[in-house]
Amino acid sequence: MSLSLSRAIAVALTLSLAISACGGRVKLKPQQGTSLPVKPEEAAKQLTVDEMLTPSPQARPKRSDELITRSQERREDKFDIPPKS
Repeated sequence: MSLSLSRAIAVALTLSLAISACGGRVKLKPQQGTSLPVKPEEAAKQLTVDEMLTPSPQARPKRSDELITRSQERREDKFDIPPKS
């Protein structure tokens, strides 16, 4: 039984190494004979591959880590009315 367990562990390690080696390490570029997608109408210049792969601030907004350090009274809100029953 211990032989089959060690064999299973060896197979799992081999598979995990093989899968981890699948990632590409070279820069992306168009295939031979093809070009990049058409430039967006509102863009000032043709985007590079890296620019296309970088998400915009709207797609990945920065996180606001501003901590509330003290309690503050809320301002009066004239539109904060109770719902009709």
